[in-house]
Amino acid sequence: MWEALQFDFMRQAVVASVLVSILCGIMGSYVVVNRISFISGGIAHAAYGGVGASIFFGIPIMLGTGLFALAVGVLIAILSFRHKERVDTIIGVIWALGMAVGVILLDKSPGFKGDILSYLFGNILLVNKTDTYALLAIDVVAIILISVFYKEFMAISFDREFAMVIGIPTLRLYILLICLISISIVTIIKIVGILLVVALLTIPPLIAEKFVKSLGKMMVLSSFFIMFFSILGLQISYKFNLPAGACIIIVASLSFLITRFLK
Repeated sequence: MWEALQFDFMRQAVVASVLVSILCGIMGSYVVVNRISFISGGIAHAAYGGVGASIFFGIPIMLGTGLFALAVGVLIAILSFRHKERVDTIIGVIWALGMAVGVILLDKSPGFKGDILSYLFGNILLVNKTDTYALLAIDVVAIILISVFYKEFMAISFDREFAMVIGIPTLRLYILLICLISISIVTIIKIVGILLVVALLTIPPLIAEKFVKSLGKMMVLSSFFIMFFSILGLQISYKFNLPAGACIIIVASLSFLITRFLK
């Protein structure tokens, strides 16, 4: 690994891995305790429409995809909050619609010669300093918001009805939580891609919850797990010339299976 760090792109990848680990550890824990991995998957796949729209209209991809994901996240949050019995169907429709819009807009984008697979599977080795600064800013915002609303988010995560009874603005906070998850998903897309983003959000917290008894500790342990999986995946990717995102997810998945077997 020390040999690989002589390259600037590898150093940037390691820094991005650390920053993504913090974000995924925090938001992934909320995804797991709220059991909304399907909602996260719907947002991630629908965000492909944002990729297509960004390229078609010539705006920065991360900006366009982020705004698109936020709009989808707010829509899914409101619909899932009010129509719990139909949430899987609703998300399935939004998921398919977003992907279809992205495919059409990319096909009609004039002169577009980009690699579509890079959006589906990610490429952490393409992360630059601008991406790193954006990740740092998002980490800071997420940490501040989670610190301010920690008790409220915990209440709506574990007992939403009780939270409503005691006067917590449940719907607004739930929308805020989904928006934070949406932004997290967009930042992770460049690391592991649309198809694998949910795995990075959910696998480490699922491992961590077996070793801790509180949400805060779960976030911290999840972040360390993601950091370990990412750096080890990068090392394997560099040594055997394999896709970095896929290597990270394979390491995380094998670790999950091992811990399940041992427990």
